Amino acid sequence: MNYAELSQAITDYLAESTEPTFDTNLPVFVRNAEQRIYNSVQFPSLRRNVTGYTTLGNQYLACPNDMLSVYSMAVIDTNGNYEFLLNKDVNFIRQMYPSPAIAGAPRYYSLFGPRLANPAELAFILGPTPDAAYDIELHYFFLPESIVTAGTTWLGDNFESVLLYGSLVEAYTFLKGEADLIALYDAKYKEALAMAKRLGDGLERGDAFRDGQVKIPVT
Repeated sequence: MNYAELSQAITDYLAESTEPTFDTNLPVFVRNAEQRIYNSVQFPSLRRNVTGYTTLGNQYLACPNDMLSVYSMAVIDTNGNYEFLLNKDVNFIRQMYPSPAIAGAPRYYSLFGPRLANPAELAFILGPTPDAAYDIELHYFFLPESIVTAGTTWLGDNFESVLLYGSLVEAYTFLKGEADLIALYDAKYKEALAMAKRLGDGLERGDAFRDGQVKIPVT
């Protein structure tokens, strides 16, 4: 399902709407639904790897703009070996390395938040402060481009039901629709979301060799 098909489906489901600003707010309904979905399920299909490098004497490392959460961060040595950093609280790193002048190969990282130098940019803090330009690989869960602007997305192609019913909940709430119909759409959304979580947080994180085949108990 692409965005044109999705927006048409929303309009068709709510064909009785005469709200003049409904069409204008269609992208808002869809983006709100995407936000709820992407923050409810971590689809392995929406993981991303990026590589970068530290800067000598700089304990901060910029975050990707589309990052939602981190899976792992690793330092890669000159032989291609990975040394994974441990995620710690900022307070731990500050206590462990009270002075930025304490330098070495990074061992820990934490999501520091916006920096005064650039309040719009999130950053990691590393401990200790890098004493060289180290190659870094970040594995993270990213926020995909909205179907509103992309036209097609993984979610629209593979799990259109959760996107449709999530958008309908947002749209019918905007219309201040009947409570029983809002409840119906919300129930359908939660049913579709449960299936999405079964895939993203369940089936895609295992296999039959390790976990055994999925079986329905025979009574």
